[in-house]
Amino acid sequence: MDIAADSHTQDTAGGARAALGLLGWVALSYAAALGGIFAGPGDWYDSLRKPAFNPPGWVFGPVWTLLYAMMGTSAWLVWRRGGFKHAGTALGLFILQLVLNAAWTPLFFGLKAPGVALVVIIALWLAILATAIAFMGRSRLAALLLLPYLLWVSYATLLNGSLWYLNS
Repeated sequence: MDIAADSHTQDTAGGARAALGLLGWVALSYAAALGGIFAGPGDWYDSLRKPAFNPPGWVFGPVWTLLYAMMGTSAWLVWRRGGFKHAGTALGLFILQLVLNAAWTPLFFGLKAPGVALVVIIALWLAILATAIAFMGRSRLAALLLLPYLLWVSYATLLNGSLWYLNS
């Protein structure tokens, strides 16, 4: 009976650790969006000349909500397979791309510097690609979960570059 109780306790503790880990990675991913609270689009963005493929403003919230959840889940899948001890480089790349993601909004909207933001979003794109490649060695699903993010940032890079060009 003690063996069964110990097994159940370990399963419950492991499940709780996994759930907390998932919550932590998803929350960390959403934290990258906090810069948007302080530096949103506003009047400056509204006054910019925009390319024909500029989406309506309401698109960004739902897209980023889904992407941040997928990003956090992706990192969690890699973290579950040994944490930083066994996937430190891959998870470090994930954190790097989060930092670049978080930096973009204050640079573009806060400082009104689309040229500087363009450099950052190109670095972000490269960091996402490197993260997906590193994740592929740990979890194919984790890598695949980053592909919509990479595609969206590809589109956002084109949009950022177009806004910079049209308004220079």
